[in-house]
Amino acid sequence: MSRLLLPRLRPADGTLRRAGSVTERNVAALRSMYWFVLLSGCLEPLLYLFSIGVGVGALINTVTLPGGQVVGYAEFVAPAMLAAAAMAGALNETTFNFFGKMKFMRLYDGILATPVRPIEIALGELAWAMVRGTVYAVAFVAVMVAMDLTTVSRAAPALAASVLVGFTFGALGMAISTLIRSWQDFDLIASAQFALLLFSGTFVPATAYPTWFRWLIEATPLYRAVDLTRALTLGSAGWLQLLDVLYLLAVLAASLAVAAHRMEKLLCK
Repeated sequence: MSRLLLPRLRPADGTLRRAGSVTERNVAALRSMYWFVLLSGCLEPLLYLFSIGVGVGALINTVTLPGGQVVGYAEFVAPAMLAAAAMAGALNETTFNFFGKMKFMRLYDGILATPVRPIEIALGELAWAMVRGTVYAVAFVAVMVAMDLTTVSRAAPALAASVLVGFTFGALGMAISTLIRSWQDFDLIASAQFALLLFSGTFVPATAYPTWFRWLIEATPLYRAVDLTRALTLGSAGWLQLLDVLYLLAVLAASLAVAAHRMEKLLCK
């Protein structure tokens, strides 16, 4: 990974400046209708929160966490929806949109005629994906605070964690987009994303599942993201959350390395 990334990220090369130009291109290409699509993405996690967190929560009332802490069901679900919102915002931008730009619009072929390189395109698109993911996360955190599901002091680190989650899933989505073959493959991505949403400790604790399935769940990036944001919003963060952060950083680094390598192979042949 060091051979792929480190030589390309030297400040003297102006990598960040050129990556920023890719992000600026996306901002300049905005239309008012796109902002409507961007903001409408905030609705899905909010609907899950109100229908399941609040609606089902009226029946379940409380949940006992593995550490023994007892919390309301809405408090349990809300941070999971925060992580899921960050995941969805980043993935939507770095899968469908990224694939279209690379394979069909051939946008990156034109960009590569300039001094911008594949790794800088990847970084620029990842930064743009984080604009979308952060919009979702900020809106959701504001709702959580308004509903008294967390405090302002706890919401701030949770928001920072959601940015890390967005970066991780943005890089992962970009790496996957360089490997898929056609639009039909997006059905598989959507199915995998929905499975992660259902089985990452989002609506029930992972301890409710059989041991072998629990181990599988805990190895997924969304579970680590949910575990991190939930601990921060509930004020129960400990050393285990450091492992969550290291896990997400490792997935981010590996995914970005794969994306840069695959883009160079696909676009510079």
